[in-house]
Amino acid sequence: MRSKQKILDATLGLIAEGGFEDVTIAAVARASGVTRQTVYSIFTTREDMISEAMVGLVVDVIGGIRARADQAETPAEFVVETIVAARNLIRREPVLNSLLRSGHANPLFDPDMMDRAEPVVRQFLDGYSERHPEFDSTRFDGIDAVLVRNGLSVILFDDEAIRDDDGLRAYLRRWLVPLLPLG
Repeated sequence: MRSKQKILDATLGLIAEGGFEDVTIAAVARASGVTRQTVYSIFTTREDMISEAMVGLVVDVIGGIRARADQAETPAEFVVETIVAARNLIRREPVLNSLLRSGHANPLFDPDMMDRAEPVVRQFLDGYSERHPEFDSTRFDGIDAVLVRNGLSVILFDDEAIRDDDGLRAYLRRWLVPLLPLG
């Protein structure tokens, strides 16, 4: 188990330093101080290794986002605070920040990204509905993709108007919240 954790930590370190392109089995083996054979005995492919490393990180990050978003008192504010918290954590976490760099190995620009992202957003929405049974959860139906696309746009296409949290909140309240059937 110690070798596996060293490999996962090395994988995340390489992603943070140079992006997904820098992650190879040989580079991870060197960075973790194990042999390539050890890496292959634990992970059958580079993609499996990266995926497991990212899942562990994302689980931690989701907990941080949920803690901030759960302070919201309305469904609309929950949506706004989820996007604000996600952007803050992505900016601060070096591995996730590397997702903002383009590259052929970046999973953010993979054609299946929406298929992976929408269930994560759905978990947040379902979690809100579970914690607030008075809220009609069918109002969240179908907005997963809208939230993913809007969340990505404010993360990837930063500008002066939304650079700070208050500016982002104002933008989301003005342009996103009125379009959502949350009232």
